[in-house]
Amino acid sequence: MTDFAARRLTMVDTQIRPSDVTKFPIIDAMLAVEREKFVPGSHREAAYVGDLIELGDGSCLLEPRTLAKMLDALNISNDEVVLDIAPALGYSTAVAARMAQLVVGVEEDETRATEAQSNLMEAEADNAIIHTGPLEQGAAEHGPYDVIIIQGGVERLPDALLDQLKDNGRIACVFMEGQLGTVRIGRKTADRVTWRDAFNASAPVLPAFSAESAFSL
Repeated sequence: MTDFAARRLTMVDTQIRPSDVTKFPIIDAMLAVEREKFVPGSHREAAYVGDLIELGDGSCLLEPRTLAKMLDALNISNDEVVLDIAPALGYSTAVAARMAQLVVGVEEDETRATEAQSNLMEAEADNAIIHTGPLEQGAAEHGPYDVIIIQGGVERLPDALLDQLKDNGRIACVFMEGQLGTVRIGRKTADRVTWRDAFNASAPVLPAFSAESAFSL
C-alpha cells in the first residue's frame, strides 16, 4: 500500500523547502492537504512528483514548487478572501483555504466543479467553495478579493477579472510567451495593476486566457 504521507513529507523536504519557501502556513498546508485525493485515480501514483499534472482541456495541477512559490510571494493572511481560478479538482483551493479567511475556486466544467466541491468537503475545507462559471468572469458576487491566483498559463487577462481585485490586492499568474513562462505578481493601486517578475515557471495556457480569446481589453 502506497505511503502517501511519507511522499507528502518528501515533497515538502525536496521540492518546497529547497525553493526557499519556509513560511510555516505554506509548509503546514502542503503537509496537511492530501494531494493524491485531488487528482484523477489514474494519476494518484504521480501526485507527489515534481512535475505538473495535465488534466485535459488545458487544465492542470501546477508543480508543487510553483504553487508554493506563488503562495509565498502572495503572503496570504488569515483575514483575506482569495479567488482561485481553475483549481481543477480543488487542490490549490484546499491549500489556500488553510491560510485565508475564505477561498472561492472557479471552474467552468460542471462535473469537475462538483468533484472539487466534494473533495473540499472531504478535506474539511469549510471556508472554501467552488463557483461554476467561465474562468475569465471570475466570481464577482463573492468579491472583491484580496488575492487572485490563476492555476495555469495566461497570455492575456480580462478587465472583468482584474476589476474583482481590491485596492492594494495581489494577483499571481504564469505568463507564457511561447514555451517560456514567468510567474508575475501584480499589485493593484488606484485601479491600476503594477507587475513584477517573481520566478520562472511554465504551464499550459488556459483557453480562457489565450491570446486568441476574444476579450475587450
